[in-house]
Amino acid sequence: MTVLFTHISKLVGIGEHNGPIRGRALAELASIDDAYLLVEDGVIAGFGPMYELELRVPQLPKNVMDVFGQMVLPCWCDSHTHLVFAGSREDEFIDKIKGLSYAEIAAKGGGILNSAKKLQDTPEEELYKAALTRLNQLAALGTGAIEIKSGYGLSVEAELKMLRVIKKLKQQSDVKIKATFLGAHTYPALYKENHEGYLREIIDEMLPVIAGEQLADYIDVFCETGFFSPEEMTTICKAGAAYQLKPKLHVNQLNSIGAIEAGIKLQALSLDHLETLTDDEIQLLGAYKGCSTLLPTAAFFLRMQFQPARKLIDAGAAVTLASDFNPGSSPSGNMNLVNAISCIQMKMLPEEVINASTLNGACAMELENQVGSIKIGKTANLIFTKPVPSLAYLFYSFGANHIDKVMLNGNWVKA
Repeated sequence: MTVLFTHISKLVGIGEHNGPIRGRALAELASIDDAYLLVEDGVIAGFGPMYELELRVPQLPKNVMDVFGQMVLPCWCDSHTHLVFAGSREDEFIDKIKGLSYAEIAAKGGGILNSAKKLQDTPEEELYKAALTRLNQLAALGTGAIEIKSGYGLSVEAELKMLRVIKKLKQQSDVKIKATFLGAHTYPALYKENHEGYLREIIDEMLPVIAGEQLADYIDVFCETGFFSPEEMTTICKAGAAYQLKPKLHVNQLNSIGAIEAGIKLQALSLDHLETLTDDEIQLLGAYKGCSTLLPTAAFFLRMQFQPARKLIDAGAAVTLASDFNPGSSPSGNMNLVNAISCIQMKMLPEEVINASTLNGACAMELENQVGSIKIGKTANLIFTKPVPSLAYLFYSFGANHIDKVMLNGNWVKA
């Protein structure tokens, strides 16, 4: 199908970068006022100002849509989620209201172990249907690419079940999906006093099957006090590297324990969370080639301090935004809310937020050649806004849905 969109009030996110946008350049967002955009067979085939339309597209296609007053942006690229899970955890939500900490809830059998028990008891098809429903809801909210982790299985059978669900989602959805193996999310109760035994299960039993069935693109470890140490993370990631699984790592959510230094040595594609940072670590992230992925809705939900986005940007980091969608600490995958909180609480500019949640998110999934910006040859994953007075209004007016429609692979998403 070929369709020409005309009189776009502002075409946002024109692709000029081959890698992540870093530091103060994050505030530079190329756009065209009163623009046209041509989509052919699910791919961006042309765009420019309306006054050049007759010169660039002398033969108009049959399908022409006048979208006067609407802005068009690349879809959000959410590079850190736990979208496959069984059941909600609102009981823990009440515990948090009563003052229990994340660590205290985990210590009494809540948290990740709670989700693991539910997932182990849930049939694969039921998991798939629930995950597909969530994924479709996120697509209607503008997410066109997403990373999904395992990590709520914590056994060979259950981790593989999660990854097979993600593989099926890849096959069935227009959303571009990357899968991450997070067997090292926490230690299951059986291995609470036998860490080496669980490492061996991950390395000797899980990884060979995951590689054989091509179930994962990346490997992740929750490196945190009471979970996995930097040394354990290094052991797991080196084992994953033998199967060409690049690291995308949970670091510095609660404590600074050397995880950033270890992650940089491992050449991680992204280092994620980063709520707790020293000045020295901020400078390290400024020089780090990968993406520094911030998850503000997790900090919001857990009532933690927000990540120091401004300091990271000033240091030259490739700041990226993602939702951390999961049932325990960020039960929302709405990237519009992520972006609004990033402006309101982390003092990021609207232009910075859009770059961080589109092209930089794509880079954190190695999808930058396919999505994340408006560029000829990229997939037509597009957000069409309702008429709004400015880009800033999208995040200033955070309680309303400003999306009129969403296109993925040249197809309209059903609301």
